[in-house]
Amino acid sequence: MMRVLGIDPGTVFLGYGVVEGPANTLLVECGVLKVSSRLPVERRLCALFEGICSAVERLRPDEVAIEEPFVGVNVKSAFMVGRAQALAILAAARSGLPVSYYSPAEVKRQVSGYGRGDKSQVRAMVMLQLGVKELAGDVDATDALAVALCHLHTRNAQRRLAAER
Repeated sequence: MMRVLGIDPGTVFLGYGVVEGPANTLLVECGVLKVSSRLPVERRLCALFEGICSAVERLRPDEVAIEEPFVGVNVKSAFMVGRAQALAILAAARSGLPVSYYSPAEVKRQVSGYGRGDKSQVRAMVMLQLGVKELAGDVDATDALAVALCHLHTRNAQRRLAAER
């Protein structure tokens, strides 16, 4: 069994989700670290970093998977998400954990079978794969679980390929 911490980075809402698998994939925990948007960015980043470090220490993942920022029309927003992504990378590195990165399209493709699926499709597939009828938390927590599941699927496929060689 491998325990994976998935992170959906953000500078006000940062989703996290922990799953174990790949066989009989289990939901360990999910949630959202929230900070006030009124705080200066440096205080928000500090609070989020402390929250991620605390989650890593408490949940003891084997690996960390982080969603990469989507760079669309709003480059400033993507830049801010990149800052939150860096916090997650630092928290993992601080604990000596390997980190993998996935684009939003790759996460959707791995979890729902379609790289352009909407949030409701991803949520439904996350619930199905984890065998739960309800998911606490909002879309950020669900997205973080999807990132963790994407990583489990990827690692499982890599193991199968290596075993065949």
